[in-house]
Amino acid sequence: MSLNAVSYDVKVPLLEHIANVSESMRKSERKVASLVLENPNYVVDSTMAAVADSAGVSEPTVMRFTTSLGFSGFQQFKIQLARTLALGLPATLSFIHEGDSDEDIAQKIFDQTISSLDRTRRSLDMEQITKAADAILSARNVLFVGLGASGIVAHDAQQKAVLFGVPCSAPEDVHQQFMEASMASPDTVVVVISNVGRTKSVSDVAKAAHASGATVIAISREESPVTADSDIPLIVRTFEDTDQYTPTVSRLAHLVVIDILATIVSIRRGSSHLTKLAAMKRGLTDFRKVSSR
Repeated sequence: MSLNAVSYDVKVPLLEHIANVSESMRKSERKVASLVLENPNYVVDSTMAAVADSAGVSEPTVMRFTTSLGFSGFQQFKIQLARTLALGLPATLSFIHEGDSDEDIAQKIFDQTISSLDRTRRSLDMEQITKAADAILSARNVLFVGLGASGIVAHDAQQKAVLFGVPCSAPEDVHQQFMEASMASPDTVVVVISNVGRTKSVSDVAKAAHASGATVIAISREESPVTADSDIPLIVRTFEDTDQYTPTVSRLAHLVVIDILATIVSIRRGSSHLTKLAAMKRGLTDFRKVSSR
């Protein structure tokens, strides 16, 4: 193994990991890294000899490159690279440029979204998810709070009240959010949602809820005021360019986390709850038929 070996953490997409550690590699190994980052599909379909020739290095250098990443050899590296490509290129390789074609833009957005959701899946702390589900199962009511794009997530969560099995609210007005949080009780769960984690009103609502004795769940990025003011932080890691584009990726990731919580809570409420849900959905199907006439 290379003296500069950096063990590969499967929680990080392989191409992102290579981009992060390539500067610490030997000069010859960086040539291999550049080839992999520029043309990963070619590497997956090639022999070690072909990769060495294209990178302008020797085959032992290619082998050192793979072992420096923590792989046993070139074939194991190619298998992991193929798995990474199946999930789309990471954000570090999917930047949108002014001269990109419409097809390039569409492909890059899909790549970034898919790889970003995969990053969320890999990094999500299931122990915290279980704690959040436990808290909701014990709650008398749930308050969802968010602004802007996060407010959309809060409203979607409110629509899943039938799955959560308790009354849910998601007021749009910040004053109403603060009032409900201030009047919360120990059997209330307040879920604050914020991608940036630094929206003052959301943080203030979390503090007010906490002061009222409610259990506060935060869906946000790590090390933010919102997570600091929560009892159960659910850290959501995504790739996102918030300087130019609407934060769609984080919104999708937050919606998935809400879906996970709603499904876990619904199943854990037992067969009688699930039976009622099934009957409701059958009735809703008939209702839609009548309403569409």
